[in-house]
Amino acid sequence: MRGLVIKNTGSWYTVKTDDGQLIESKIKGNFRLKGIRSTNPVAVGDYVQLITNQEGTAFISSIEDRQNYIIRKSPNLSKQSHILAANVDQALLVVTVNYPQTSTTFIDRFLAGAEAYRVPVIIIFNKSDILSEEELHYEKMMCTLYETIGYKCIELSAATGEGVELLRPLIKDKKSLLSGNSGVGKSTLINQLIPDAEQRTAEISEAHNSGMHTTTFSEMLELPEGGYLIDTPGIKGFGTFDIEKEELTSYFKEIFKFSQDCKFSDCTHTHEPGCAVIKAVEEHYIAASRYQSYLSMLEDKDENKYREAF
Repeated sequence: MRGLVIKNTGSWYTVKTDDGQLIESKIKGNFRLKGIRSTNPVAVGDYVQLITNQEGTAFISSIEDRQNYIIRKSPNLSKQSHILAANVDQALLVVTVNYPQTSTTFIDRFLAGAEAYRVPVIIIFNKSDILSEEELHYEKMMCTLYETIGYKCIELSAATGEGVELLRPLIKDKKSLLSGNSGVGKSTLINQLIPDAEQRTAEISEAHNSGMHTTTFSEMLELPEGGYLIDTPGIKGFGTFDIEKEELTSYFKEIFKFSQDCKFSDCTHTHEPGCAVIKAVEEHYIAASRYQSYLSMLEDKDENKYREAF
């Protein structure tokens, strides 16, 4: 029997079969995927084969090949990864200019990770309704920056619903991973998009101006107009996993574009003479914040900082 994994609560997986049944399932035996050291070999979004039993539950016997997946460092085991979701059409990265502030470093690391795993990203700027004039101006500048690079940006307020209608046609009939720092309003946005989802929302911790985790496992939520939202635990840092230094340029679209004109083919864009990227930064064709994010990822190969709040 074939099905789609729509929820993972640790050792149990909820699988929606091709004929619409929901079956609680476990992994059969010592299940490991080739080439991925992961704390969760089966992820939400995976298509699997089931062997059902008399109790009404089932064993997952195999996984179909993935179109893509998106991954982060395991919070517990430094040398392993945690797959957030598989077979996604796009990621929705929810960010906030304030309450709490999302750093450009976080955004750029997420975007680089998504590029590495071939997942398109839409950046959602939430809480526009409570920003000052100065903060709104900064938000517009951020949108311009990322749209110039090639990322779709949407400004909205999940709390009031303003701007949410701009998002609906972009997620219809698609599997969209919803991600971002804790406290940016992902659960509130889900409640707007899926009125009966009844996501728990948490107050922002005012003492730290940062969010408290309300989601503890990944789940696919069915959209009324077709498609799925994949809700994931709030993440404070997003670490691309197993990216070689030489590959990193490819995951920053505008840096890759200018790198074609560098004097040396193995240019790291840090100090070399004739570096077209450094020149583009100096001439403001590449944003300084993006270049700094690139440098921080280049230097940070042990990735310990990826689990911190930036």
